[in-house]
Parts: sequence; structure tokens; C-alpha cells
Amino acid sequence: MSWQPIILTLELAALTTIILLIVGTPLAWWLARSGAWWKEAVATVVALPLVLPPTVLGFYLLMLLGPNGPGGWLASLWGARSMAFTFEGLVIGSVLYSMPFVVQPIRNAFEAFGDRPLEAAATLRASPLDTFFTVAVPLARRGFLTGAVLGFAHTMGEFGVVLMIGGNIPGQTKVLSVAIYDYVETLQWDEAHLLAGGMLVFSFTVILTMMMLEKRIGRGGR
Repeated sequence: MSWQPIILTLELAALTTIILLIVGTPLAWWLARSGAWWKEAVATVVALPLVLPPTVLGFYLLMLLGPNGPGGWLASLWGARSMAFTFEGLVIGSVLYSMPFVVQPIRNAFEAFGDRPLEAAATLRASPLDTFFTVAVPLARRGFLTGAVLGFAHTMGEFGVVLMIGGNIPGQTKVLSVAIYDYVETLQWDEAHLLAGGMLVFSFTVILTMMMLEKRIGRGGR
């Protein structure tokens, strides 16, 4: 059994989670605090991967990242033809596909503590930036934990989207879920059992750890 798909998947999940926390936090804050009438339309777009079949999202991403889409133009800047079937393309697809799993818990956490802590910080002449980092972020830590864990775990288990935009290139785009599919297709049951069983144990451990940490953080917040 090759370790390449496992290492590649861990790298993809870690990078995707970091990007989502950086991009998703201001987006979640805006969705939680904005009074714009069209913010729920934006929230709906963010949540679309929850209901869209992965093949639909994968198809449109393939068009966007391919040689005739924006991804082709972007790839031409460093001499490549396309961002499809590359690790960079997998990262873009994973960020979009896992976004609701990170943004929604953080948004819920921002909404949960209401206006009073922010108003109290304002009366102490804290700047909006100071208020965000010293008041809002600590109060929303459970949402950050949940979002980070769900984003990482969801990326680890992706199949349809990564297969469509990444294909099956060993060492570049062949992630864990695709490797399991390959083993099943070629009737290599032992290898498939090993990887699938590992993913089952990993998923159970992740969910159990998240629940225990959330309980501990919840007790610490009281």
C-alpha cells in the first residue's frame, strides 16, 4: 500500500482548512452582523455545496479551471495550460466544497453572543478591530473549533469533486478516497479494507474529540 494518497490528502485538508478559516471568518462575521437585505442570498450561495450533487459542482469547476476558463488564463501566467488536474485545482475545489462546513458554525457562534459584549467594548473605546479580536473571536471559539474540525474532516472524505477536477494522478491528485475507489475497482479488497477502516476510525475519532472539546470549552465559558 502506498502512503502517497494519505499524505496528499492530509496536505490538502490542512491547507484547505487554513484557507477557509482565513477567508471564511470575515465572511461569517459579515453574514452575522450585516443588515444588508441580500446577505441571505450570499449565504445561500455559500451553502449550495450542501445540496448540490458533487458531480454538478465538479463539472462547473472543471469548466472554470480548464484551459478555456479563468483557470486556464491564470495557469498561463506560470507557463501551464490549465489548473484542472493539478493540486492547486484540488485546493480551489476543496475550499468551495467545504466552505459551508466552516462558515456556518462560525456565523452561528458570532450571532449567538449578540450585541451586548460588542457594545460594552465600544464604551471602553475599543476600536472595531480590537473588539473583533479581543471580544468576538474568543466568544466564538466553539464555532471556530467546530468549523475547523468539520472543514478538515469533510475535505479528507471528498470524492466526487476531487475526482472530477483532479482525476487520478499518483502523487499529484490521487487522494485517499480515490485510492479506495481504485482498490475496489481492481478487486484489491485488503488494501481497500485497510484504507476504508482507517477512514472510519479517523472519522469516529474526529467527531468524538470535537464533542469532548466543545463540552470542555462550554464549561470553561460559564
